[in-house]
Amino acid sequence: MQLINIIGASGHAKSIIDLIPDKNAIVGVYDDNLELTTLMGLSVTTPIPPIFPNKSPLVIAIGDNRVRCDFARQMHENHQFVTIIHDSAIISTSAQIGSGSVVMERVVLKVDSCVGDHVILNTASTIDHDCYIGDFVHIGPGCTLCGNVQIGEGTLVGAGSVILPNVKVGKWCTIGAGSVVIEDLEDGGKWIGNRAISKKMI
Repeated sequence: MQLINIIGASGHAKSIIDLIPDKNAIVGVYDDNLELTTLMGLSVTTPIPPIFPNKSPLVIAIGDNRVRCDFARQMHENHQFVTIIHDSAIISTSAQIGSGSVVMERVVLKVDSCVGDHVILNTASTIDHDCYIGDFVHIGPGCTLCGNVQIGEGTLVGAGSVILPNVKVGKWCTIGAGSVVIEDLEDGGKWIGNRAISKKMI
């Protein structure tokens, strides 16, 4: 495996480090928290430097979509990014995954789907055929995106949510955990729960 620099030393960074079978491939872990010294047995360098002491590519191990976006845009001109995919993930040969993205254990990414840059596909999420996932999106653990779903840049899809076929979710939206999204959502929108059940009860 190629050598990697890890940006961030939080819980999400631990999840990413755990995906890497050869920890010797991690040449640096960096964080702005000056109180951090080690993470999972690896030394943490603080603060994050503007220029890294080696030319190895980066992965931004920060769960917050906006913070991850800010770091990526600051660093994109001078650094390369690596995509990390766990061996247990099932990825269609026709699917595309952008740079700096992370695909966790047991993710399924189906035919002709496209995933942008610096995306998190978290544990056991399922993305069906012809889906589009924009840059800096986080698809939470156990989510299901049915066919032809579109997710705009920076959106958070909470754990265990389901998005029905052909639904378009805008940029920088928040979908609460366990939600069922049945219709399009505009940029910056929020969706919590199952509105289909709510409407039926009224």
